[in-house]
Amino acid sequence: MSKPTKYSAEVRERAVRLVQEHERDYDSQWAAMVSIAEKIGCTAETLRKWVRQAERDQGRRPGLTTEERARLKELERENRELRRANEILRKASAYFAQAELDRRGK
Repeated sequence: MSKPTKYSAEVRERAVRLVQEHERDYDSQWAAMVSIAEKIGCTAETLRKWVRQAERDQGRRPGLTTEERARLKELERENRELRRANEILRKASAYFAQAELDRRGK
């Protein structure tokens, strides 16, 4: 399977703008997406995802904006790191507590 192609932000923005500007020229928004996707060289589903995210960013559709998604991803990463650090500290604490008990027993 081939690696997916990465499209620049400019290409994405232009494609979304084309869909929004020309969707009334087609029978449906999907028909506009299919036509425009063929012209820019991506799949219609990829373009649909870009359009939906742009609609969320513009407040026209419910859901997380791009900025909120990035912030959530950052917080989840930070949360994983803190959990990992807490686990390390818990194990170290238990190790040193056991070492202290062994030392007192002698």
